Amino acid sequence: MLIVAERTLWSLVLLAIVLAATAGFPEIRSVLVDFRRMRVIAVSALLLVCNWLLYVWAVETGQVLEASFGYFINPLVSVAIGMVFLGERQNRMQTIAIAIVAILIQAAGIGRAPLIALGLAFSFGFYGFIRKTAQTGPATGLFAEPLVVAPLAMGYVIFDIVRNGVGVHADPTLMLLLIATGPATAVPLLLFAYGVRRLRLTTIGMFQYLAPSIQFLLAILMFGEELNTLRLLSFALIWVSLIVFSWDSYSQRRRMAA
Repeated sequence: MLIVAERTLWSLVLLAIVLAATAGFPEIRSVLVDFRRMRVIAVSALLLVCNWLLYVWAVETGQVLEASFGYFINPLVSVAIGMVFLGERQNRMQTIAIAIVAILIQAAGIGRAPLIALGLAFSFGFYGFIRKTAQTGPATGLFAEPLVVAPLAMGYVIFDIVRNGVGVHADPTLMLLLIATGPATAVPLLLFAYGVRRLRLTTIGMFQYLAPSIQFLLAILMFGEELNTLRLLSFALIWVSLIVFSWDSYSQRRRMAA
């Protein structure tokens, strides 16, 4: 909880600097007085915080592989949302790529309901959908999200200090790492917010395989989680789907340029 609270507050600080540099505060004021837009932002903030909490809990409990699996599922959720809610359609090669991933997910069963994976996939999938359809600028919307939950985050930090003492805040190294959660969180989300408004959710979804691939490697190489044959096969199939999708995208650009 403390990591997520600190992450929220330091992200807010960084985004405030970005908005100050880009003269974005007038737009923030217009958003804050617009009940309809604030209601949408509150929903996206809730989805984002749930995603953060679930991911941090998965890492702390040694379930990084399942978290990685969740982010492998996430592009499928983005694709499905794009098709159902935005009318996006797939061409033949894209459908093959998505089908390969669907087979992967069926094959990569972990012997129980992957609740962490599903929670991560659906929370961030719908977060991407809301960010794409929300009528706010990328930096403005992203600033408003932590702003909504900042009182709760600050309250928890104060509660933790009162209950446990200064703790990690007295350690310069740990404090620096907590501060670093701000840019480590805000910069990727800011780039995501800009990208998701310019690209199809299908395209965004397929490129989101990069992060879980890195998580998968970290789980195996750094955290020593078990790698069985099934998971190794699923990892290989993920990259097959990426190759198919990338080749199809490249072919389409060549045809359009011709």
